[in-house]
Amino acid sequence: MNPKRLNRISEEIKKVVSELISREIKDPRVNPMTSIVDVKVTNDLSYANIYVSVLGDKEAKNDTITGLNNAKGFIRKEMGRRIDLRHVPEINFHLDESIEQGLYISKLIDEVSKENRIRRGDENEQSHKSKYDGSHRLDK
Repeated sequence: MNPKRLNRISEEIKKVVSELISREIKDPRVNPMTSIVDVKVTNDLSYANIYVSVLGDKEAKNDTITGLNNAKGFIRKEMGRRIDLRHVPEINFHLDESIEQGLYISKLIDEVSKENRIRRGDENEQSHKSKYDGSHRLDK
């Protein structure tokens, strides 16, 4: 199948499922801080792999995936109603932790750069700011 069409269908599924999670799924196990990171549809449109990011601890993540798996029928029915497809793909939810990994790596980088500034005796933050930080005005 045409990759552009697959991409359009994936984006439409992402939009619909995001809306369903935020507005219509009332399962208390589904964390309100749940977002759809990516949707990959197989070439034959038989499966949609939906990658979900959940802000919270491991228990909240597992509960959210369980709640979404229990709501698969409702989500698939609503996808069929809202997206014009002959065959609505079967849904598979996957937990995506890439956002949390990125935050963790960013935190480590900040810690290392702070330690390097302290070792160099370069605690003055002014040397790390740009020359124009908004305090200079051109119309003086």
